[in-house]
Amino acid sequence: MQLAKEINSCSKLTGDFLLRSGVKSDTYFDKYKFESYPNLLKKIAQKITELVPKDTEIIAGLEMGGIPLATMVSQILCIPTAFIRKDAKKYGTCKYAEGAELIDRKVIIIEDVVSSGGAIINAVTKMRKDGIEVDKAICVIDRETGGKEKLKDIDIELLSVLTRTDLNNNQ
Repeated sequence: MQLAKEINSCSKLTGDFLLRSGVKSDTYFDKYKFESYPNLLKKIAQKITELVPKDTEIIAGLEMGGIPLATMVSQILCIPTAFIRKDAKKYGTCKYAEGAELIDRKVIIIEDVVSSGGAIINAVTKMRKDGIEVDKAICVIDRETGGKEKLKDIDIELLSVLTRTDLNNNQ
């Protein structure tokens, strides 16, 4: 699988890393590496578009790594984008969601790398509290460390372009 090889080549790091989930790992996928090369970002976005449900009305990118992905997918599919902050900003509109209106719309979340699913869970919790219905998320890499299962527990289906197994099998 060529895409897995390209992502590994440009973004797979080995060492001692602390993940957002608090778990230590000897492997880290530096999403800013694969998101900073236009040709690779475009290939990834095209793969994501294949997973986006046909009835999707809003592509919601999570801060920070999901935003370039959501923007590219939005461009390819001509679907409006929203940008979901970790926390509401403390000035201006004081919103956690910027861009397209989410209420009464079919929203899908885009994320870069999923380990525990924590960033998606946090976003979905805020969104559902505001009456925004979300039932699917798409990520570039599912690290296969329990995130998919935790998301299923809150009725979120996680779709992924690649899994850690895919990446390990295509070095």
